[in-house]
Amino acid sequence: MRITVFGATGGTGQHLVNQALETGHHITAVVRNPARLQQADHPRLAVVKADLQHLEAITEAVKGQDAVVSTLGPRGKDDITVCSDGARAIITAMRATDSRRLIVVTASGHIVDEGDGPFTRGMVKPMLRRFLRDGFADFARTDQAVKASGLDWTIMRPPRLTDGRRRAYRTATDRNVRGGITIARADLADAILTAAADPATAGHTIALGY
Repeated sequence: MRITVFGATGGTGQHLVNQALETGHHITAVVRNPARLQQADHPRLAVVKADLQHLEAITEAVKGQDAVVSTLGPRGKDDITVCSDGARAIITAMRATDSRRLIVVTASGHIVDEGDGPFTRGMVKPMLRRFLRDGFADFARTDQAVKASGLDWTIMRPPRLTDGRRRAYRTATDRNVRGGITIARADLADAILTAAADPATAGHTIALGY
């Protein structure tokens, strides 16, 4: 596939780019700082230097792609709207180019559903929403924008991300993974690629965890 990745220099984004290139995909990485990008000289990797205000560059980057993926996330305390700002900019660009397939990463912690056990529902999630209020509010805005986009969207909802090794993981559609409290960034990247290639995941949320 031809895939555009936003957030390609982040923890998950780097795994995603590396795994996609290893499996033969063509990647367009939209980054603010190309010096942070691994494999910058790979023949199937195109690099676009742009931030979220460069709508013309973003539009060109998503044109003609099979899938567009956002792994954007905050890098500091003041960067608390990056996910929703990024989603809105990407959606605008995709609509302008008739691109359809969108994969966006948010989190499982900001929402409680039937997949959560009683302890998670009653204790863990309320605590997380209290201490991670700004970040979770941005995830909620992102979810809203993506679901209202009219695109063929999939929202990935991982739990706490780690730098652990790859191993077997569980997924759940339109509900959280019960007891799944962590996931390695490398496994999240694998799940993103799997979802991007599976049209049945369009219009759904995919949670994952061990």
